[in-house]
Amino acid sequence: MDRMIYVAMSGAQQTMRALQTTSNNLANVNTTGFRADLDHFQSLPVSGGASVSRTYVTAESSGPDFRHGGLITTGRDLDVAVDGDGFFAVLSPTGREAYTRAGDLHVDTNGFLVNGSGYQMLGNGGPMALPPFEKIEIASDGTISVRPVGATAEELVVIDRLKLVRPDLAQLTKGEDGLFSLGGQDSSADASVHVVSGAVEGSNVNAVEALVKMVSLSRQFEAQVKMMRAADDNAEHAQQLLSNS
Repeated sequence: MDRMIYVAMSGAQQTMRALQTTSNNLANVNTTGFRADLDHFQSLPVSGGASVSRTYVTAESSGPDFRHGGLITTGRDLDVAVDGDGFFAVLSPTGREAYTRAGDLHVDTNGFLVNGSGYQMLGNGGPMALPPFEKIEIASDGTISVRPVGATAEELVVIDRLKLVRPDLAQLTKGEDGLFSLGGQDSSADASVHVVSGAVEGSNVNAVEALVKMVSLSRQFEAQVKMMRAADDNAEHAQQLLSNS
């Protein structure tokens, strides 16, 4: 009975972990540039001095899903999306360079160009600060030009260029904040990466697939809980038989 209940308990625990991952993906179905997390179940034998008689299960991360999300046209001058492969470089909360696909930009109260999550966008010289402007243009190569307040309609001043990178996806790790990093290393700017102005990239989470997976995992969890209850009932009945004998 102990074998049965502990195997069922292990399965229920790992199913809960998988449910958390799926729930987080579903919660970010409308998050700009979000990359879904993938996981899988793996069977592991219980090692010990005796022969292997039980197999537990563990939920393992398969890493992020790097498939592209759909482009959403907004018409905003400050909205940009990476065209194809690549990432925007931003300043992470730890002060290190990190990478994201979220290009829903705005200027904060200090004049820095930040995305919707508040991360400062990096340019050739670090975080990008913009002067007061009446118009802004972001070229396909990431170059940012503005028409300063009071300037003529034809006057555009080049401020900086967004740092666009194309790191090796196999080396990227995703943090709890949704940002990607290269293990403390900085990626070089890649001139072949281009952006689309007036649009943002949506999440790559498939809401229908995520909902179906949640239902499947929930039913699986319920079955494992029933198995634990059955093991407990069997143990109680066995104890009664021994007491009456």
